Amino acid sequence: MPGDAAHALDAELPLLRPDVVEGYRSAAPHLVAEVIDGELSLMTRPRPRHGRSAMRLGTRLAAFDDPGVGDPGGWVILPEPELWLGPRPDIVVPDLAGWRRERVPEDFLDPAGVGIRLPPDWVCEVLSPSTEKLDRGRKLDLFHREGVRHVWLLSPVLRTLEVFRRADIGWLLVGVFDGAAPVRAEPFDAVPLDLAGLWTA
Repeated sequence: MPGDAAHALDAELPLLRPDVVEGYRSAAPHLVAEVIDGELSLMTRPRPRHGRSAMRLGTRLAAFDDPGVGDPGGWVILPEPELWLGPRPDIVVPDLAGWRRERVPEDFLDPAGVGIRLPPDWVCEVLSPSTEKLDRGRKLDLFHREGVRHVWLLSPVLRTLEVFRRADIGWLLVGVFDGAAPVRAEPFDAVPLDLAGLWTA
């Protein structure tokens, strides 16, 4: 009945179907729950190689998030943040995301709700066979809609880094980097990035 359906709406997520909200809220700890375009997606946690590449990349970007003397700083970078983006919202968990520090409010690390509603300036997805289609498709569209300025797609299998910059009509592929030579990849091009260390055991 219509009254029962209205009563079943979640107070925090009233624009999502009750069954989607229930699936999101009751997801097992070994799963990553995302909601895109009102549909629930449940994925297993990243495999060790995937997680190690993400962790090592985050470590290499410390000069921007936790700067030492002479480092550029200027960013807040988080691993696997839960983002609530848009009015419905879409709920996504990228491998890494970064915000320019001047955009970050004082309570940013202690949000009132479950997820972070401020769209990031940069997102990195570590590609795996089970998630690559989603990462390259609907998630890229979502990040463009929300004004994310840069997206990196990191492939531990191909040992490549794809760097995208937001343009009005879509994503501009700035470069595809591979090999062992250090690269300078925007928006973190102030510091050379050692790709070889992202793949080694």
